[in-house]
Amino acid sequence: MKVKNNRRDFIKKSALLGTGFYIVPRHVLGGSGFTAPSDQLVLGAIGAGGKGNSDINNAYNKGANRVAALCDVDPNMAKDAIKRHEGAAFFKDFRKMLDQQKDLDAVTISAPDHVHALAAHEAMIRGLHVYVQKPLTHTIAEARHLTKLARKQKVVTQMGNQGGSSMGVPKIKEWIDGNAIGEVKKVFIWTNRPVWPQGKSAPAPNASQKPQDLDWDLWLGPASEKPYTPGLHPFDWRGYWEYGTGALGDMGCHLLDVPYKVLNLGYPTGVQCSVANIYSRMWTPDYTPDGCPVASKVTIDFPSSVPGKPGVELEWTDGGITPAIPDEISDYYSATGSGVMLMGSEGIITCTDYGNDPILFRKGQEPEPFDTSVQGNLDAKHNALWTEACKAGFNSDKHLALTSSFDYAGPFTETVLMGNIAIRSHMLRRENEDGNLEFYGRKKLRWDGDNMRITNFEDANQFVSKTYRNGWEVPLS
Repeated sequence: MKVKNNRRDFIKKSALLGTGFYIVPRHVLGGSGFTAPSDQLVLGAIGAGGKGNSDINNAYNKGANRVAALCDVDPNMAKDAIKRHEGAAFFKDFRKMLDQQKDLDAVTISAPDHVHALAAHEAMIRGLHVYVQKPLTHTIAEARHLTKLARKQKVVTQMGNQGGSSMGVPKIKEWIDGNAIGEVKKVFIWTNRPVWPQGKSAPAPNASQKPQDLDWDLWLGPASEKPYTPGLHPFDWRGYWEYGTGALGDMGCHLLDVPYKVLNLGYPTGVQCSVANIYSRMWTPDYTPDGCPVASKVTIDFPSSVPGKPGVELEWTDGGITPAIPDEISDYYSATGSGVMLMGSEGIITCTDYGNDPILFRKGQEPEPFDTSVQGNLDAKHNALWTEACKAGFNSDKHLALTSSFDYAGPFTETVLMGNIAIRSHMLRRENEDGNLEFYGRKKLRWDGDNMRITNFEDANQFVSKTYRNGWEVPLS
């Protein structure tokens, strides 16, 4: 499909050509602060409950834009958005919304992870700008596809990792570029996630418990067909690989963003992991590799961006496991919640999630904190930057200045999901000669980013992409 014509450009060009159209100044139409309809984006929401509600409200931006359509498989989850955006058309199926709501300029996508890629694909082939919640996609192959498609369709894109627009990130980059802590070879990242059930098998299907208004078939989308399963919708799907991406997918896009940006990291070359309890003789039948582990440690190797320099080793831990705090900062700092430590030869930089509250620890000097509390609602800021870039157009200065357009968010998401390939490979089991199950995927994986393949363990490549339910395929490029 061709990129749709921009409605605002059409009106403005018509005025210049003398065709009877003209733009009345906004102060004449509606007073101070009024946004003329010709200056508004027409928005749709794919996922309008939970995070989707705040995403479309941020894009609406107090009336700076107009919400024309809302979509959610469960209208009860979307009731707040329906009430706020009175008059917006409501759909359960995003495909019908995209086909029938012809006036849309852009959409927010805040569905479960396994739906992101198809929803974004369908929107972009219609020429719509997209804001997609993190993680951008469910698989590496999907991330690569959306990155290419966004360029081809010339649409404005943003992933919803709002920490990318934090004041803390450019400040940390300023410290790194100024050699404030010397050479960085090691990065520690940790999170208190999961805060949902994890480390157990998915609940059993029970069709009799399905909420009356929930369209379960649409919720499944690209996932395999099965009866309604309680305990997945609306939130706990995150702990099961068929729908979610675990702690890494949830918080990795917020936390890894800092070192990935400031250290100019690219495709990793290797990844390995260990996970909680899977080698215990106390293995219980309640837990299978279909579910994310209760805790994990993932180590990702990055080559140096400077020839002749050593690379960077990034260590991720979840489930509440935190790194040891170096003696030189232990009187000032403790690793609680979620955080990042950049370990340099001449000092250390720490920050919390979203790149907030960074502290520079130079050797032999007092700590230098940087206050990010003045930046206000970071989620709203990140979204508003996207809507303004949509109005400016593809490859405008505003679009190029976005911190998580798909040109960045695509490769970055691939790196985050690389950690999950290590976890899932680590949990592979097979029957040995004695008839017992054994784990056989515990090894360091070597990654060829250009060709999108694990080079030393073929069984791991099954997790680079996935199988789609008939009629819900993503036509990967």
